[in-house]
Amino acid sequence: MDYRDVNRLIEQGEGFTIEFKRKVSTPEKIARALIAFANTKGGHILFGVDDNGSIVGVESEKSETDLILEAGSVFCEPEILPGIDIVPFSGKDVIVATVAESADKPHYFAGPVIGSPESSEGTRVYIRVNDKTVMASKEVVKILRNERPDAPPVRIEFGENEKCLFRHLDTHERITAKEFSNLVNISEHRASRILVGLVRAGVVRIHTLERTDFFTLACDVSGSSSSPARF
Repeated sequence: MDYRDVNRLIEQGEGFTIEFKRKVSTPEKIARALIAFANTKGGHILFGVDDNGSIVGVESEKSETDLILEAGSVFCEPEILPGIDIVPFSGKDVIVATVAESADKPHYFAGPVIGSPESSEGTRVYIRVNDKTVMASKEVVKILRNERPDAPPVRIEFGENEKCLFRHLDTHERITAKEFSNLVNISEHRASRILVGLVRAGVVRIHTLERTDFFTLACDVSGSSSSPARF
């Protein structure tokens, strides 16, 4: 990767597969970003680039590269080893960490949980949603686990609960796992399991927002989708 590649990434701006970081902060914060990209579609993290795309450079490429590698090996489970490029740009150094989409999903954050009660009760799994790194729901974690090459094949039976779900989605367009559990009077755990199975079959799509997920019918409820989960 050279300065032309970096310039192209900066021109694209932050988004689903690109994140700018002014500096290398702590390995814990870096690990969350690595996990999010690996669990989703991969991407690039540019260190030494401000949020507005201006180049500020990194202070020490050696020590900051070590922090990035520490983040991937110590605070990610399974570990994530990003590709590292140090690119001279306008007299300053930019570090580009390239993270491939993982075949070993989901990756978990292995560091200490500090912050809100939501963080301590969460899944410790992060994904990309638009231009942000967010904690994944239990449903998304199950879907990530089922994307692994060794995941068992999906088997779906359409009973009364599923038919009730489809009738609801025909008129209301979307539903959450909790709403589905109330609709058919089953536990939220069972509702979640049904919805995840339907997502795997390509019949239902999951849409992840920053704080919640909701489900809609797929465009073609008779077939399967190659990427049914939408993050």
